[in-house]
Amino acid sequence: MFNPTRRNRNIGTTKQGFGQDNSLVIPRPLEPFREFYERLENYSIDYRTINSHEFVFITEETRKDSTHACTIRDINEIIKNIPKADYGDLRFIVLRQPKRKEEIKSSVWGRLIYSYEFENDYFPAIILEAQSQDKKLKWSRKLGLDGQKELKRLKEDGHIFQEDKRNYIAEFDLNAIRNTQLYRTLIHEFGHYVHYLGFVERPGFDEEEFSEWEKRNDRYFQLPSSEKEKYAHNYADKLKKELTENRVIPFDKKE
Repeated sequence: MFNPTRRNRNIGTTKQGFGQDNSLVIPRPLEPFREFYERLENYSIDYRTINSHEFVFITEETRKDSTHACTIRDINEIIKNIPKADYGDLRFIVLRQPKRKEEIKSSVWGRLIYSYEFENDYFPAIILEAQSQDKKLKWSRKLGLDGQKELKRLKEDGHIFQEDKRNYIAEFDLNAIRNTQLYRTLIHEFGHYVHYLGFVERPGFDEEEFSEWEKRNDRYFQLPSSEKEKYAHNYADKLKKELTENRVIPFDKKE
């Protein structure tokens, strides 16, 4: 007798939907207009004026197995050496503790948020995420050109990679992570924001129609991610080179 289950190789697989109802996803917030990175718990606030510009440092308490690699004083030292014209309306610097699912599904060193909601205020924000001490850096040995460049940058930051058959693997190294987040990620995210300022904000005038600003804003977010990443990398590389030549960096951790 004909048995269709014997011929359907998709039965019990994800192609047929098996297991999709319990897949690992980042939960959506109860408040529909707040993203997962805007939901902070047990945080402290520190106001700092840098080059006559007020920044709000928001530090979220970490888990026992995680740590913030950079201190507020560390970040303050870097920002004061970034041109004031590049600050724009950027206000929030967030040291955030990601949830475990977020570490698995959306692990990053940091991120730029163009409009970040915090205590009913909306300003651009740079987020640096706490890193788990149990976490290993794992990169596939099958890397494209951009991946090879990033792996080279990580090695220059001090991450020591070992090779197995499929991956490059580096153990947790707090000093190397600090180098990555403080001397590259922070400046890289500023680079993204400077790109946005030049593309969207600076060409306009106060008296222009909102629709003109809106068109530029839409065009910016339609740019290929590779183009935006290239701009941010160039900005970070140039500024890091200047700070190194002027002996601003590296410096010991400022507690």
